[in-house]
Amino acid sequence: MSTVLVVDDENEIRSSLRGVLNDEGLRVLEAEGGREALAIVRREHPELVLLDVWMPDIDGIELLRQLRSEPRRPQVVMISGHGNVETAVQATKLGAFDFIEKPFSIDSLLQVVNRALDHHAQDDESEDAAMRPAGATLAGGRVSMHPERTIGRSVIGSGHGLHTGVRSGLILYPLPPGRGIVFTNLSSGASVQAHLDFVESTGYATTLHQGDMSVATVEHLLATLHAYGITNVLVKVQSEVPVMDGSAREFCALIESAGIQEQGGGVEEIAVDSRIAIGSDDPEEEGISIEPADSLTVSYTLKYPPPVGTQRYTFEYRGPESFREEVAPARTFGFVKDMKAMASMGLASGGRLDNCILIDDEKIVNTELRFPDELARHKILDVLGDLYLLGRPVRGRIDARMTGHADNIALLREIAKVAR
Repeated sequence: MSTVLVVDDENEIRSSLRGVLNDEGLRVLEAEGGREALAIVRREHPELVLLDVWMPDIDGIELLRQLRSEPRRPQVVMISGHGNVETAVQATKLGAFDFIEKPFSIDSLLQVVNRALDHHAQDDESEDAAMRPAGATLAGGRVSMHPERTIGRSVIGSGHGLHTGVRSGLILYPLPPGRGIVFTNLSSGASVQAHLDFVESTGYATTLHQGDMSVATVEHLLATLHAYGITNVLVKVQSEVPVMDGSAREFCALIESAGIQEQGGGVEEIAVDSRIAIGSDDPEEEGISIEPADSLTVSYTLKYPPPVGTQRYTFEYRGPESFREEVAPARTFGFVKDMKAMASMGLASGGRLDNCILIDDEKIVNTELRFPDELARHKILDVLGDLYLLGRPVRGRIDARMTGHADNIALLREIAKVAR
């Protein structure tokens, strides 16, 4: 029986939480202030603390800071009726497992409690995060099973939405095995699974939608999770994943700072056994295809008038390091002549001189390229992100020419029809 300590100065709230948690078979302890709570933690060693932010003696944030030094530190979920994104970020930086706002539903509370207890149990089983290339090699060198993985701890990133222009952040949380990649709204708690079934639009970025939850520009983060073999993670965000510097480089740093936790079990990859194509087979025209191969390889050909011209790049996935060095630094790009049209559509409001490559009729106007073929590499980044919406790793050779998100998703739908 797991033990949960409820810390809140309101007796009615403590009583309500006790009833709900007792019904779930949990042992519940109570404290109305920080000093009492600290004494109970040291005496009873609860697995989880539900901690109110606002209390009269020691506030929740200060108690959370003190709990960090406890040798048998519990998981902590912060609860507040007056919370905001800044408080959630501060709590996460101090090691809180999650942050929920009052009023909350019983279902949402229990989801967070179960995730926190599951993660505490995993921490007991293995304290060391492993950083190994995704994939388990079977006899004969055939890769067919990938281990389930989550991140070792919660981490925070911040930036602007490329299309909304709103300054925002995201918080990544560990999830138990079998949960997949889930995007949840920071304010409402509504969520959507990162899966092909929930793709709403593909204009300039990939947007997911389910019920009351929509989240845009998911592809760069998904590409990073794909490359690092992360199969289970919760992403708390507002309406758009921050674009960072236009690449996936900062997402790589976030994952590496969190560490990676092996979870046992496995996810079977999709290995195509025949060629699938969308669009033209003419090498001079737009099209994308996948065919059987021994690894995941993506080739991209990009053709624009000067000053861009033709760029080609082939990326073979050989583990997270290859992604981090070859593809992740490649930034999104746009053309000055297209910005007015995009603005009229309410897009690219967050495009800044430091988060995209801006091109006019004669030159790149705001930066130096990180690679001679950076634009083609960025298109590969988009392909890898969209590809992970199948919910499983994919093995095959992808060849793409002048394609975008709509073509990527069309290919995924064809793959999904034949995937076992």
